[in-house]
Amino acid sequence: MSSCCSAPEPKTPSPGFRRALWIALWVNLAMFLIEGIASFQSGSVSLMADAIDFFGDSANYLLSLTVLSMGMVWRGRAAMVKGVTMTVFGIAVLARAVWVAQSGITPEAVTMGLVGFLALAANASVAWLLFRYRSGDSDMRSVWLCSRNDAIGNVAVMVAALGVVGTGTAWPDLTVAAVIGSLAVTSGISVVRHARSDIREARPAHGTTQ
Repeated sequence: MSSCCSAPEPKTPSPGFRRALWIALWVNLAMFLIEGIASFQSGSVSLMADAIDFFGDSANYLLSLTVLSMGMVWRGRAAMVKGVTMTVFGIAVLARAVWVAQSGITPEAVTMGLVGFLALAANASVAWLLFRYRSGDSDMRSVWLCSRNDAIGNVAVMVAALGVVGTGTAWPDLTVAAVIGSLAVTSGISVVRHARSDIREARPAHGTTQ
């Protein structure tokens, strides 16, 4: 991230980035439906958390596509919205994990493992598509972070499924849900900070009316 007093002219994202966003959008919407149904069938909090995350990412990708051709200030504002959304999502997941811990519900491990593997394949593909754009502005960085976090979360869900089988309790599932929630909170804060910096740097060059 540049520390210059005046911001450089924002670069127009390549057509490849726009295509990658559209692919990511549809993949995330499909996985939201699949994981959402599976979470209710299995009783898994980590699958539910991942499904909600897929839906949030779909909305974020759509937001990124909307502001892609706009100036750096608007793209920074879009990243700010996404960062706040990621943070709120993380807090909600942590609260849900606490509630389920008190209820004593044990999830169904086979569904967790199979759906977690499918989600990992989907997110790994999206992360690979977006990897080359991870060093762009705050909006592009937030897109990369969403995909990276999802892939990490999917691996954790599969580990949790093995843990549920081995222990016969919900604690592995709840632990993973807590990890996903914490990762969302820390990443959201990172995106908000980057977005604020982009907006500050863009305004001296383009005025304060954007």
